[in-house]
Amino acid sequence: MKSHTPSLPLEVLQQFRVIYGTMRQYFRALEQCCGLPGSQMWILQEVERTPTIGVTELAQRLGIHQSTCSQLVDRLVGQGYLEKQKAASDRRRVGLILAASGRALIARLPGPAEGVLPAALASLPEVALKTLHINLAELIGHLQETDEQFARIPLAEMVRNAE
Repeated sequence: MKSHTPSLPLEVLQQFRVIYGTMRQYFRALEQCCGLPGSQMWILQEVERTPTIGVTELAQRLGIHQSTCSQLVDRLVGQGYLEKQKAASDRRRVGLILAASGRALIARLPGPAEGVLPAALASLPEVALKTLHINLAELIGHLQETDEQFARIPLAEMVRNAE
């Protein structure tokens, strides 16, 4: 085992707590403001950015499994926030568009629907992001019984389900 300054592991743990707490606080505020969880608002935001996007591409953009994305989309369609539209060129292809109520929700967003962490990561210089990636991979390697499936679950869902 490596030797560290006694307080360094605790200080790093506290940094993780700040990140997690900040995410939790943001997603709570987003849900209070919009009435939907962050993962569903992120879907609406992506559909606004790319009208007629398909579920497969949407799942890729969110970094989630296609079946998870389909369930979230179906929920939003059922609530009247999204509409499915067949492509004129290929009637088998179904794209998604915002319904009027979905546009109204997007207008109420207090910030990025995907949360503050992805925006913060995207703002880092590439060298810092690569270093963080390497260091987090090292940390994950030291964890017992990791589950890679967590990588495909939206942060908003993780934070929401932890309550």
